[in-house]
Amino acid sequence: MFSDAAIQACLTLKGVFKLPLRQTTGMVSSLLKMAGLDWPVPDFSTLSRRQKTLLVEIPCQPRAEPLHLLIDSTGIKAVGDGEWCRRKHGPSKRRQWRKVHLDVDAGSFEIRAIEVTGSRVGDAPMLPELLEQIPHDQVIETVSADGAFDTRACHEAIAARDACAIIPARSNAKAWPGSTPGVAARNEIVRSHRRFGRPIWKRWSGHPQPFHRTRKAQNSACRVIDAFKGQLLPCDLFMQQSPSE
Repeated sequence: MFSDAAIQACLTLKGVFKLPLRQTTGMVSSLLKMAGLDWPVPDFSTLSRRQKTLLVEIPCQPRAEPLHLLIDSTGIKAVGDGEWCRRKHGPSKRRQWRKVHLDVDAGSFEIRAIEVTGSRVGDAPMLPELLEQIPHDQVIETVSADGAFDTRACHEAIAARDACAIIPARSNAKAWPGSTPGVAARNEIVRSHRRFGRPIWKRWSGHPQPFHRTRKAQNSACRVIDAFKGQLLPCDLFMQQSPSE
């Protein structure tokens, strides 16, 4: 009966104003009454059931120029005591965290893609999934990330979008066998590190001080933490994906 857009609008108000589900439905009903609209409002059980499988669409302004994407992640506490209780009595055994993986546009600071996983999921496996959330008709010029993303799957996913990977190779990195576009781009980075050194490669990569741009992704991660005050409310991982998105 209710569209995904209606459920997402209700859950957005819930997350912004830190409301329980019952108060969220009451607030939405009051807003519709003030607007003179006789529209039905989903009850709290419908919101609770639909948020588990809701496919959240992140609104963003279309850009004609190519994107310069920044990849980073942050942690949000899902289960555990508050900071005062932790300092007073020590950490609790039930203290758990969730990782929020972000794909940020360096030009507009918009979050173009987001994924929520458990704390044991690494950063590199999520890069291909983040790029899949970017429309295929949107041109991507560069993808900047730290050395944790120096994997074959990440470089192949970036090369598949005809983008340039700005990912530093590890200190003991060696050339990979193979001739795929991702392997060739990564081996070129390794050769540049060995011949010119990492500082020169940073300037030579095409964008001045590209790794300082990751601070923009970290600032976006801080905005996500501030939005939830560092803690998620639902205990189900899959139910946490919708509110955080």
